[in-house]
Amino acid sequence: MKVDPSLYLNNQTRGTTSSDLGKDEFMKILMAQLQNQDPLNPMEDKEFISQMATFSSLEQMMNMSSSITNLTNNLSVSPVVQYSNFIDKEVSYYHLDENTGEKTELVTSLVKSVSQKEGNAILELENGEKVYADEIEKVSSTTEK
Repeated sequence: MKVDPSLYLNNQTRGTTSSDLGKDEFMKILMAQLQNQDPLNPMEDKEFISQMATFSSLEQMMNMSSSITNLTNNLSVSPVVQYSNFIDKEVSYYHLDENTGEKTELVTSLVKSVSQKEGNAILELENGEKVYADEIEKVSSTTEK
């Protein structure tokens, strides 16, 4: 007689488990605990209050986590908005030698617009060049001349 290998426990598919317990799972565990407690030896009030306090803490931490996520999403500003105050300002930057990549001369030009590429701000200048915002050495008002 041969035993079918698919009947072994290690061949059975298992559901996925998560180490994160949500408030719904916590409440289910608590309700099951209350329903199945020994009527002759019920759960102590202190124990029940402790578990409710733990549940309340868990819920508050989840709310805080959600609030912090919302806050960080609201604080992240587009590079275009971040550098839009450079429009109509003079910026100075170094020209780079195409062969060596070394800085050669300091160039000054007026910013006409700001765009973005791959999350980086690009300043479009009056002299027709486009430079990344992190290449700027100096920003000055046009009235400072």
